Amino acid sequence: MTQNGRNSKSIQLNCFSPPIMLATFVIETVLAIYTVWRYKMTVLTRLITAGLLALGVFQLCEYHVCGGMGIRAAEWSRLGYVAISMLPPLGLHMLHVMANKPKRKLVSFGYISMVAFIGFFLFIPSAFQGYQCTGNYVIFQIGLNAARLYGLYYYGLLLAAIGLGMRWANQLKAAGKKSAKRLASVRGLIIGYLVFLVPTALANSVKPETRRGIPSIMCGFAVLFAIILTLYVLPRLGEKRQRHLTTD
Repeated sequence: MTQNGRNSKSIQLNCFSPPIMLATFVIETVLAIYTVWRYKMTVLTRLITAGLLALGVFQLCEYHVCGGMGIRAAEWSRLGYVAISMLPPLGLHMLHVMANKPKRKLVSFGYISMVAFIGFFLFIPSAFQGYQCTGNYVIFQIGLNAARLYGLYYYGLLLAAIGLGMRWANQLKAAGKKSAKRLASVRGLIIGYLVFLVPTALANSVKPETRRGIPSIMCGFAVLFAIILTLYVLPRLGEKRQRHLTTD
């Protein structure tokens, strides 16, 4: 395992350094707790809560890959990949709920694929070949063929969600005011995806070697996605809990 590739003479931007990873974990965890406290546990609320927790767990795993806590980095890597493997099918499922689309064969395919990859990361000893903590992100090293399949799964479901979201947004727009909240939520999800996909693509264009750290970089920007889900999407489609104040 390669542990820390930092050069003491180099200048590090530290945009996703361990303290930032920990801060991001705290933000995403607080957003998940707020969601559970503020909203009734509908299908959409559960999906968003699960997504927020998955993002938070990945950040915690990144932090401990670089920081320890008495558990081997390989085990943190496995748990981190389990967490982010949940995100594409959860997002696709969210989209279907927001757009009120009951036929969800692609969602079922996404969850089946998710289970397969989670099993691979948890139970195949050779799933991870190493890791590297840089000043800005973590590089998780998995086999080339596995990485290609995982990339097809991950990006395929994300792009499918964006494509379907754009199509369904046009349908909701044509439906008029009665679908305004659903339209805003679908657009919010699309924007949420773009706020972490576009910066990652730009970073890879400017500095191609960062492609090795894509999971780390994407999840660093994904805190913006978490904020959009909690503070933009949920206020439109979430059912708020009724809190009754009593006086003596």
